[in-house]
Amino acid sequence: MVASNDTPNKGALYLIPTTLGDNEPLEVLPLSVKKIIEETTYFIVENEKTARRFIKKICPKKAQGSLKIETLNKFTDFSLLPSYLDPCLEGENVGIISEAGCPGIADPGADIVAIAHEKGISVIPLVGPSSILLSLMASGFNGQSFAFNGYLPIDNQERAKSIKQLEQLALQKDQTQLFIETPYRNNAMFDSLCKQLQSSTNLCIACDISLANAFIKTAPISYWKKNNPELHKRPCIFIIGK
Repeated sequence: MVASNDTPNKGALYLIPTTLGDNEPLEVLPLSVKKIIEETTYFIVENEKTARRFIKKICPKKAQGSLKIETLNKFTDFSLLPSYLDPCLEGENVGIISEAGCPGIADPGADIVAIAHEKGISVIPLVGPSSILLSLMASGFNGQSFAFNGYLPIDNQERAKSIKQLEQLALQKDQTQLFIETPYRNNAMFDSLCKQLQSSTNLCIACDISLANAFIKTAPISYWKKNNPELHKRPCIFIIGK
């Protein structure tokens, strides 16, 4: 794979997707991802331990000692981020690996990507699973106008207000509304949705996407009030649609 840079001698920044759970990488990732990891030494990751485990799983023959890894998470000093791309300026490729899914999507990798553009470094996204897009595909809702809203407020009153606002956007503008919750609070989110949304409003719940125990279902709130799925500690996408 050849990168096109503002300066030919620069390396490229590859956005490397990972699996959404504990399944075999090549079940959901193309061989091009394996090839790039095999050829790359420098990586930017959220968690070094899990990133090394992923690299070893997809490229078992790659020497772990050869890897040059920088971490990017909520504890990172953001003043250091530009230096993470120094290898690109010296002609080396750098790969960003997310904890799950695609870098830059609900992920701190976006900050590195922005710096790469400022430095004239080519940014190359690789194909891989995105829980947001996969759940939208499976929801049956409008896929031409949609919004991902990240996490809703924790405060009960603010959350209720936010849910009502998203419902209005979904019903009045036919704009599909996606959001997530910390997995251990999924059941509380489900209860809030059943309480705040109209009985006729459609809700899609998609969890453990791409895994053997995946659950994806779209139904009106009247159905969900009678059918309470167990969502505790299962990565979920919640979608309100028309």
